[in-house]
Amino acid sequence: MKRRIAVLDLGTNTFHLLIADTVNSRIDQQLIVEKRDAKLGEGGITNGFITEAAFKRGIEALRSFQSIINEYNPDEVHAVGTAALRNASNAADFIEQVKKETGIAIEIIDGGREAELIYKGVRRAIDLSESGLITDIGGGSVEFIFCDKHEVVHKKSYPIGAAKLMDLFHHSDPISESDILAIHQYLDEQLNDLKINAHIFKPQLLIGSAGAFETFVALAIDKFNEHSVSYDGTNFFFQNGQFHSVINDILKSTHAEREANEAIIPVRVDMIVVSAILTSYIVDELHIPEIAMSAYSLREGLLFDQIEA
Repeated sequence: MKRRIAVLDLGTNTFHLLIADTVNSRIDQQLIVEKRDAKLGEGGITNGFITEAAFKRGIEALRSFQSIINEYNPDEVHAVGTAALRNASNAADFIEQVKKETGIAIEIIDGGREAELIYKGVRRAIDLSESGLITDIGGGSVEFIFCDKHEVVHKKSYPIGAAKLMDLFHHSDPISESDILAIHQYLDEQLNDLKINAHIFKPQLLIGSAGAFETFVALAIDKFNEHSVSYDGTNFFFQNGQFHSVINDILKSTHAEREANEAIIPVRVDMIVVSAILTSYIVDELHIPEIAMSAYSLREGLLFDQIEA
């Protein structure tokens, strides 16, 4: 049966829209892939509140999406909200306003459901024949998913997203050793059980789910010539030394340098720094030998979830 489905992933920093024609349990054609830098968590994420400016940006982004949705006239529309809407005291007001102005009904999903949808997206982009750890760095939370090609063996969402880490610890330009140390100490406190589970499940591949990893890939492609990188738009595997070289460049960079770098999109100019610290911490502490990026994430996972139902 042919169905046209629109899915919306409403994250703390970025809102995503995907509209696709599907046949039975597969995608026949992707019609539209759009994103808006709504920055819903900006200015209020550590206080659990959507500020007036962020509220307006979010509404405007969804008005824009609704115009696109009307143009393509899908059979179904599914919208999910993650950490910013999970934790904001005025999330109900935002959801009500969105419904009133656009007709879009937003479902707030918990961290476990978010991790499940991310896995459904990533497994369509990456060969999970060896044990893996999917890492999805959002603005408000980070999802860690231990898995293989058959199933998720353990998943957990942690409130250590890039926007939150930036608000708490990124106070220097370029970031100072003391700020980096403070982040490491915070991660030591927050991720002790992750290290225990890594010892149990022994992941051999770290898979970054889109987001910040897309920027790491863009920087790697920019730095290393085309003969030493391979990216088909679906997945990317870092070769020896490439990942840590990119991370070191990010940590040494100033805000102005990152802002001038075309490989870094505006919403990630500052958050990419704490995302780099978090990712290198995971690789080093968990001793994961291989690193990859999946271009498929929650957005695609939500679509596959609907067509497989």
